Amino acid sequence: MIQIIKSSDKNEIEAIKKRSFVDFDLVVNRVRPVIKDIKQKGDAALFYYTRKYDEVELNKEIVKVGKREIKEAYKKVNEKTIKAIKKAAANIERYCRLQLPKEWSKEVEKGITVGQLVRPIESVGCYIPCGNFPLPSTVLMTVVPAKAAGVKEIIICTPPRKNNESILVAADILGVKKIFKVGGAQAVAAMAYGTESIPKVDKIVGPGNIYVTAAKKLVYGDVGIDFIAGPSEIMIIAEEGRAEFIAADMLSQAEHDRLASAIFVTTSEKLAKKVQKELERQLKELKTKDIAQESLRKYGAVIIAKNIDDAFKVVNDFAPEHLEIEDEKWLSKVKNAGAVFVGEYSVEAAGDYCSGPNHVLPTKGFAKARAGLSVLDFVKMPTIQNITKDGLKSLKDTIVNLASVEGLDAHKKSVEKRLK
Repeated sequence: MIQIIKSSDKNEIEAIKKRSFVDFDLVVNRVRPVIKDIKQKGDAALFYYTRKYDEVELNKEIVKVGKREIKEAYKKVNEKTIKAIKKAAANIERYCRLQLPKEWSKEVEKGITVGQLVRPIESVGCYIPCGNFPLPSTVLMTVVPAKAAGVKEIIICTPPRKNNESILVAADILGVKKIFKVGGAQAVAAMAYGTESIPKVDKIVGPGNIYVTAAKKLVYGDVGIDFIAGPSEIMIIAEEGRAEFIAADMLSQAEHDRLASAIFVTTSEKLAKKVQKELERQLKELKTKDIAQESLRKYGAVIIAKNIDDAFKVVNDFAPEHLEIEDEKWLSKVKNAGAVFVGEYSVEAAGDYCSGPNHVLPTKGFAKARAGLSVLDFVKMPTIQNITKDGLKSLKDTIVNLASVEGLDAHKKSVEKRLK
């Protein structure tokens, strides 16, 4: 049974926040030699680790998904799924177009014009997980914003699984021409450094297991990444919501992973108990009962807050990946969350698949520092400065003074020589 605790029970809440992978440092140390080998040996190491971890034999001729494989994939994906992929892609693209930043230029003082350019990243690698079930939605959430931003080269790496047909179809619908049958840390390393078969990219995006996460952490600095993400999480705030809906949304996260976290925060003890009972009832209906049950037992909670401000204090401190609130007027209280869902019909699953905003979101408190993946992750915004001689004259004293304070004599002289 999920625990009911009070917002004042700091130790219990902190224990949930600190949920983690197995020893991450241990995983990083295991992944480090894989990264080194791929960097030094290229395809030879890539195929070796694929054989070792995926038990699949690859070579340069078959590592890339071919036209025949794409054609065969379409035969195994029904029309309803294809229609759903296209509908979701259209919705995501529409949202991305609204998010695209604009170029601008403005004379802020006489002779001083500043502004910004907007330029796409030139090449991006999208990592698409594929375990017991394929994740075509992650193809959409990584590729569509990259395309909307104008990225010229987009490649996909996905583990060599027999159940990846919907991933291949989604990629083909979106026009991705380079899809590679490699996964895990070795795929991340291949995209980061390049091999004979897989091109080096400028940025790697997409979620993955602990080994993929460790690899992304290790290659960061040599290549851009989106962010380091952990197990999924949701928090729901309601005072008068329907227990049936609240429990259903908590379970939709709990079934992801035994380390996932689902938390309901309320000011109503009566509603808290209703949700607790509803969770028990709905658990019995799930095929993923074992995973969801363990997740709720270890990292789930129903938290009773003193008032709505106290409830948001708990939520903003947690900074959840997903946050559901029952009333639009509460939006002003939200400080930290990856994605916010307003009202009882704004089901989190809509955001996972097709409402438009991205489902690749920060976890484990990282929503305090950034939002989820978006079209902004695929563009650069170089600044523009256009200064006339008169403009430089107005800045001279400020530049010379600060350059002197910092001991940068050449900086000072670069201005003085122009204004002799």
